[in-house]
Amino acid sequence: MSAVNILISVSVSSAETLMDTRTATAELGWTAYPTSGWEEVSGYDENLNTIRTYQVCNVFESSQNNWLLTTFMDRRGAQRVYVEIRFTVRDCSSIPNVPGSCKETFNLYYYETDSVIASKGSAFWMEAPFLKVDTIAADESFSQVDFGGRLMKVNTEVRSFGPLSRSGFYLAFQDYGACMSLLSVRVFYKRCPSVVQNFAIFPETMTGAESTSLVIARGVCVPNSEEVDVPIKLYCNGDGEWMVPIGSCSCKAGFEADNGNMCRACPPGTFKSSQGRGLCSQCPPHSRSTMEAAITCACRNGYYRGDGDPPDTPCTSVPSSPRSIISVVNETSVTLEWLPPLETGGREDVMYNMMCRKCHASGRACSPCDDDVEFVPRQLALTETRVFISNLLAHTMYTFEVQAVNGVTSKSPYPPQQVSIGITTNQAVPSMIHTIHQVTSTMKSITLSWPHPDQPNGIILDYELRYYEKEHSETNASVVKIQTNTACLEGLRPGTVYVVQVRAHTVAGFGKYSGKLCFQTLTYEDYKSELRQKMPLIVGSAAAGIVCVVSLVAICIVCSRKRVYAKEAIYSDKLQHYSTGRGSPGMKIYIDPFTYEDPNEAVREFAKEIDVSSVKIEEVIGAGEFGEVYKGHLKLAGKREICVAIKTLKAGYSDKQRQDFLSEASIMGQFDHPNIIHLEGVLTKSRPVMIVTEFMENGALDSFLRQNDGRFTVIQLVGLLRGIASGMTYLSEMNYVHRDLAARNILVNGNLVCKVSDFGLSRYLQDDTSDPTYTSSLGGKIPVRWTAPEAITYRKFTSASDVWSYGIVMWEVMAFGERPYWDMSNQDVINAIEQDYRLPPPMECPTALHQLMLDCWQKERSARPHFSDIVTTLDKLIRNPGSLKMLATIPPVPSQPLLDHSVPNFSAVMSVEDWLTAIKMSQYRKNFLGSSFNSLNLVAQMTSEDLLKLGVTLAGHQKKILYCIQALRVQMNQSSTTTA
Repeated sequence: MSAVNILISVSVSSAETLMDTRTATAELGWTAYPTSGWEEVSGYDENLNTIRTYQVCNVFESSQNNWLLTTFMDRRGAQRVYVEIRFTVRDCSSIPNVPGSCKETFNLYYYETDSVIASKGSAFWMEAPFLKVDTIAADESFSQVDFGGRLMKVNTEVRSFGPLSRSGFYLAFQDYGACMSLLSVRVFYKRCPSVVQNFAIFPETMTGAESTSLVIARGVCVPNSEEVDVPIKLYCNGDGEWMVPIGSCSCKAGFEADNGNMCRACPPGTFKSSQGRGLCSQCPPHSRSTMEAAITCACRNGYYRGDGDPPDTPCTSVPSSPRSIISVVNETSVTLEWLPPLETGGREDVMYNMMCRKCHASGRACSPCDDDVEFVPRQLALTETRVFISNLLAHTMYTFEVQAVNGVTSKSPYPPQQVSIGITTNQAVPSMIHTIHQVTSTMKSITLSWPHPDQPNGIILDYELRYYEKEHSETNASVVKIQTNTACLEGLRPGTVYVVQVRAHTVAGFGKYSGKLCFQTLTYEDYKSELRQKMPLIVGSAAAGIVCVVSLVAICIVCSRKRVYAKEAIYSDKLQHYSTGRGSPGMKIYIDPFTYEDPNEAVREFAKEIDVSSVKIEEVIGAGEFGEVYKGHLKLAGKREICVAIKTLKAGYSDKQRQDFLSEASIMGQFDHPNIIHLEGVLTKSRPVMIVTEFMENGALDSFLRQNDGRFTVIQLVGLLRGIASGMTYLSEMNYVHRDLAARNILVNGNLVCKVSDFGLSRYLQDDTSDPTYTSSLGGKIPVRWTAPEAITYRKFTSASDVWSYGIVMWEVMAFGERPYWDMSNQDVINAIEQDYRLPPPMECPTALHQLMLDCWQKERSARPHFSDIVTTLDKLIRNPGSLKMLATIPPVPSQPLLDHSVPNFSAVMSVEDWLTAIKMSQYRKNFLGSSFNSLNLVAQMTSEDLLKLGVTLAGHQKKILYCIQALRVQMNQSSTTTA
């Protein structure tokens, strides 16, 4: 229950009596001064009960000043005391011949003291050491006489006084000319009684010194309950009533509410899985609890719960084996189909795993299948009862086992139920050749080479090469057979583009033709230009004889051809570089799409063409480099509709802009990893040209973190970083260098999975002078704040420079999207890094994470960790959360110099509003300015409880503000010391 609850009384008030004359059976023994004034007499109250009273009636004598002093009363810790007086007063007008000094009122006083007054001489009364409470008048007075007795009209008045600080007090009554009787005097104080409210026990509490005071009482949860909201407190008002309940407790897991003020253990056979006001529930099917206070019911033998199953779900079992598996073999591929198991174990999450083993001809010795065997849609966690398996070896025996698994299979001590089948593959043709390299070219010939097929499936007998002029029809193609993987095409026309394809041939037949690649012969003008450049050398050597001239001409021609080759084979060199990279076994190597003679061929090879009717555009969600970015839906045949992001190419584009735009799809289409943005396909045959990717609900990581500042735990942040590192491990093993790794280029989906994005190549050639880029001395734009020093200075982009950028991303994540290096200029950042300065740990950053950042920022790139090492380190931290509890601090003399801009300099801050803006907490401006904390001196004294009262409820925001309050306090103290 929060503090905004309406004011209600939650208990009756309680009063403690200090004195009550109605219960007296002997003389009261009060002191009267003078003795001719007040007189103690026995009498009767209105109910004819015997009582001790004091009366005075000296109305015929002038200048009356009669005092009556009670005995000493211990206040017993009360700060405010109440006096109830019951009295009668004679109407002055009813008394014959009464003088004008007759009164119908009297005064009430009190006197505080720490001890009993021993002597009450005349000086005591004359000095009048009393504090006046009130002048008391009667609401009703009596005047009639009934058979010799007075007809009493009793008045009752209650007065209070305080605050009291001494051990006790006296009451004094002053009469100055009235005819009256004190029938009874009751002295008491009020308190709020002990009470149980919201499952919390509140102790008996004295009221405050003033009648309007509210005294806070802290509550303690009843046994077997826990706090829900803190602090738990009630307010005791001046009337002894409990008011404004704040916070509450509720019964622990395993306990239920009983009569609203205690928590009772759940009996056997029931459970309660969470804290709260809920009641105990009967154990779900196939489970039981044998002890009291059970928070979950244990599953019976043979039944289990999955890791994600709530405690109130029934226990389930493993599925039975799949049924009736059949196979269809087609050369080196096979399609398997089967029926679902008869028993699903009571679950709906049944899936299938495919186990593949390659066997010796005898069928006895079997080993796991090769890594390059492909399973479509996948090998594990199949949701359909069908799988297509390819890239098998020809004439080989295989055994396939289909396992039925569900969410509790891993809990069972027994292996999954399965069904198996054995097949033998047929002879298969060679696989397709994916690329062709140009070695040399002349005016009438082109020399080409190509790699062997990835899967020859037998001995290559020869290759068949098909070529034709690009301007002519494919039906006019010439075909030649070559024994090796190198061919020289002769008799060609100068300056002509030829389309070339190649395929391999084995005893099983021909494989598929490669994609169509274009190559061009030299023009006559190119040849003459090269020759003219060599003529001075020929003329200068004429004296050496015709043989030398001929030799020189021959050398020049050969050199010319080599230079032309070097000029035109640049993309082939790049391709060779990428193709010979090292990666994990079975890992594909990234191929630069610009190494293709026709970039459109790369798009066709790596990106799937989508029909425009399958895409539905809904709304604009941003603007990209080439056009708008939309949110939409994609519905492919046989698949469910999914939400997608759609990048478009704006109208009026050039051919180069189109190639640059589609190059991102050619790159992205080569990647398949859960932490890399997934390409769904492209639309190149309609307008506008589009790239379709999976939709990431939470957008860019940097803005997502800023919007959720303080909302995530350290473990959640480390989980985000682990996903990014996993994706970069995959890219580095493919020999792909990202060059622009930053939080703005990481996208986050609805499940908080981070995916690396932004693979466009044209960004390095843009002429955009806005931050965060910087023009290097070697040309090109570089995002300085995220880039390694060797990449800034020498354009050395490697996986090691991506590791440096990853360290900056780590800092961004732990700082909840803070700008790296704050407001420093790009040149200041470069200078600081060169002087070995590094970013300090963000607030609340664990030491282990900041040390990993510093490892990523090692000046020598060989000293930086690999991405696979980073993943291993983060996994260890996640498995051992205790290692994240030690928070990083900035030592007085750090071994690694740090740029300490984490806290702003408050010397120029003049107001609370300016201070909140400086620490980026201006959303709380109204909270602060609407409270008493409206000056920096008051802000510097704030506590966490003050922040909670102001409505700062996010733990991350509380920590940040308290951190900056501490810094403000230090800077103010330093400023005052300097001034002094």
